[in-house]
Amino acid sequence: MSLFVRRHLTQLTRHTVIKSNRCFYSTTSLLHEKRRESLLGGGKEKQDAQHAKGKLTARERLGLLLDKNSFREYDAFVEHSCTDFNMASNKILGDGVITGHGTIHGRRVFVYSQDFTVLGGSLSRTNANKILKVMDQALLVGAPIIGLEDSGGARIQEGVDSLAGYADIFQKNVIASGVVPQISLIMGPCAGGAVYSPALTDFTFMVQDTSYMFVTGPDVVKAVTNEEVTQEELGGARTHTRKSGVAHNSFANDIEALQGIRDFFPYLPLSNRAPLPHQKCEDPVQRQDDALDTIIPSSSNIAYDMKEVIGRIVDTHSFYEISPKFAKNILIGFARLDGKSVGVVANQPLASSGALDMDASVKAARFIRFCDAFNIPLVTLVDVPGFMPGTTQEHAGIIRHGAKLLYAYCEATVPKLTVITRKAYGGAYIVMSSKHLRGDYNVAWPSAEIAVMGAAGAVEIIFRNHPDKATMRKEYKEKFATPLFAAKRGYLDDIIEPKETRGRLIEQLDLLQAKSLQNPWKKHGCIPL
Repeated sequence: MSLFVRRHLTQLTRHTVIKSNRCFYSTTSLLHEKRRESLLGGGKEKQDAQHAKGKLTARERLGLLLDKNSFREYDAFVEHSCTDFNMASNKILGDGVITGHGTIHGRRVFVYSQDFTVLGGSLSRTNANKILKVMDQALLVGAPIIGLEDSGGARIQEGVDSLAGYADIFQKNVIASGVVPQISLIMGPCAGGAVYSPALTDFTFMVQDTSYMFVTGPDVVKAVTNEEVTQEELGGARTHTRKSGVAHNSFANDIEALQGIRDFFPYLPLSNRAPLPHQKCEDPVQRQDDALDTIIPSSSNIAYDMKEVIGRIVDTHSFYEISPKFAKNILIGFARLDGKSVGVVANQPLASSGALDMDASVKAARFIRFCDAFNIPLVTLVDVPGFMPGTTQEHAGIIRHGAKLLYAYCEATVPKLTVITRKAYGGAYIVMSSKHLRGDYNVAWPSAEIAVMGAAGAVEIIFRNHPDKATMRKEYKEKFATPLFAAKRGYLDDIIEPKETRGRLIEQLDLLQAKSLQNPWKKHGCIPL
């Protein structure tokens, strides 16, 4: 090759490199500019309006929810594709939802956070696709999904495309159900069809005074029924945590809500195939609390706080109650025993004497099925006088709703440990994880009373015409107001001192780690919904 040709090629290569570098830096500069633009959402003015309502922006929420610098965003440059109603000139990067993954206490989680500053956080086809992508990723790797909901609903300009987006999300919620935990945190409006995604997830939390959920808003309610009602009364946090049971808990503001989710998250396994989370436990396994020996009142008609019983058995300060303001006659929540997560179900004598009604049955049944789906052992504490009597309960379907609780316990294959602290009467005794429902470890305290019904009712039936019913009640109590009769039949594995309960439960949980039980193959059971 001649010297002239070599020089020409060298100059050509140098010019090409310079031109390439210019293109690279130009593109990189454009990307940086676009990324900065995507961080602004709907702009400072709308972000200020969000703050004026006492609400954080979508990105600020993710910053508090996730571990510092752990968030990896997906689809930051996505724009909607709608051209109707002048929407082509109203495009904002990210299109109203921020999606990606991060960690909470070092554990992987996929998230999406709706941005109300962008077109009211309304759902578009593109917006839905972003949410579906992180849901698919969560299913692929086996990690929970947390959705921060703050949206005006469907994007009307897109018509049926927006509705299709909702439908696809609902379908994905169902596919993910029982595979990875799904958590919804309602941090603003959630109305119309949008409410069904949170309803399909495992746990729904709300922020007081700034969030609400309803299928039809106050204006529609007034037009159809002539009833005047506020948004808060119709679907606020108080309504859904106390009356409907749609939400599992509420928090005073955004910051407390996000911290609450961070506190809640460590109890959950990452997926249905992941091991149970285990935290270091400094609470001695064989710790005996003498107060448990005297916590049950001498009279069976005097109430006591079952929450105190739970607190004295589980690892110190580890009980995280779910739905504390709804159906207060039954307690549900997560706790730890020797650092390992367990699901706790317990009758609460302080409310309706711990009797089971419709709301209590549904509340507990749903929780039991979640624990069973994710291999979380169940600990049941029993003090139940029976099912709630009366025409209100009967006419509203207590039989059907009570059957849901029975079905959930019967179906569960996880380790099931049951402690009868006092009353266990009639059908409610059977339903509350009795030995007959494949209970793995069923014990009673000496104060337990296991019978078809209480002494007073039984004597009225058996000895209806007896002249000395007081004596008959005494004899009935001596025979049945004791756990010995059930223990003789093998329906109890042991009668234990209350202070020994913690050690016994941990011992059995350790033993049952290798439990293997499967129900017969079926497409699915037909739970009495």
